[in-house]
Amino acid sequence: MDARSLRGVAHPLRMRILELLRLDGPDTATGLGRRLGENTGTVSWHLRHLAEHGFIEEETGRGTKRERWWRAVRVAHRLDTTEFRDDPDTRGALALYVHEIVQQHFNRVVSYLAEDWAPEWRDAGTLSQWHDLRLTPQQLAALNEELEQVVARHRAAAHSGSGEGTPEGTSESAPEGTREGIPEEQPIVVQLQAFPRKERDER
Repeated sequence: MDARSLRGVAHPLRMRILELLRLDGPDTATGLGRRLGENTGTVSWHLRHLAEHGFIEEETGRGTKRERWWRAVRVAHRLDTTEFRDDPDTRGALALYVHEIVQQHFNRVVSYLAEDWAPEWRDAGTLSQWHDLRLTPQQLAALNEELEQVVARHRAAAHSGSGEGTPEGTSESAPEGTREGIPEEQPIVVQLQAFPRKERDER
C-alpha cells in the first residue's frame, strides 16, 4: 500500500465500509448506510473514494443506474509502516489507519464473546496469549512469518476444492452440514498479535 492509497482509506467510516464489504460480500450504499446508521449520500461519497483508490469495484450486471452494488477488490493489501513513520505528510493517516484496524480486531473479539455459539464452536475457538518469550528482532520476525505460513496453508487447504485460493479480506459462502443442525464449516477470523513490550524499568 503506497502513501496515496493509505491516505485514501484512512478514514473511520471508509474503513468500516471496507470491512463490511470484505467480511459480508457486496452491498449497496443504501444497505451499507442502514447497517452503519449513516446517510446514503455520505456512504456513496466514501464508496467512490474507495473505488478511486482501488479498494473496491462496482459489481457489473447487478443493480440499476440509481442503485449500484459494490464489492471489495479480491487482492491482499500489505502495509509496511516503516515507509511512512518519518513522513510528516502520511504520519497522521498511518496513525488513524492502525488505530482503526486495532479497533476492528477488538470489536470482532467482543462480538464473538457476546454471540451464542454451540459448544463445538465455543470449544474450538481460543483467545490466547503467551508472555514468557524473550526474542531478538530477527527471531520475532521469523515467528510471525512462520505463523503466517501456517494460516496460509490452512486457507489454501480450505479452498482447494474451489480451484483457487481466497485472497485476504474476501468472503465466500461455506457449505453447511446437518449434524445436529451445526454447520460443518463457518467463516473463520484469525487474529494474532505478536509484538515486543517495554519492561518496567524501560517505561
